[in-house]
Amino acid sequence: MITKWYDIFLDDKIIGTTELEKADVPMGVIFGQIHFINIVSGYDFFRKYCLENELAYYYPEDKLISTRTIKNLVVRNEHGVEIKGLGNQISGVDGDEFEITLEGVAYPFFEEEFPHHVKAYNSQFKES
Repeated sequence: MITKWYDIFLDDKIIGTTELEKADVPMGVIFGQIHFINIVSGYDFFRKYCLENELAYYYPEDKLISTRTIKNLVVRNEHGVEIKGLGNQISGVDGDEFEITLEGVAYPFFEEEFPHHVKAYNSQFKES
């Protein structure tokens, strides 16, 4: 399978990329690990942003953060098309990984953009 990369923007500035390698197909949810660009600490970066905008739950002792929907968080495919959903959130722990989640991506766009996830989901119901 060919890997597709998606660019992640916050306030129109690229902050990282993701493969959006996981999905909950029936719910129109897509998510994946963030590969940050020029960000040393995902926790510190998002904590600062979210404190200014009151958008997160954070746990300093573990450097864990889980955001609510961030309106200015945008994911675009290789053609510059935004992957629109009902909400885009970030969660993660420094020293581990951070993940972006896009909830409520509408059909038929979901199926067109992520046919491999739909195929994998549907194949679990086919008889051998």
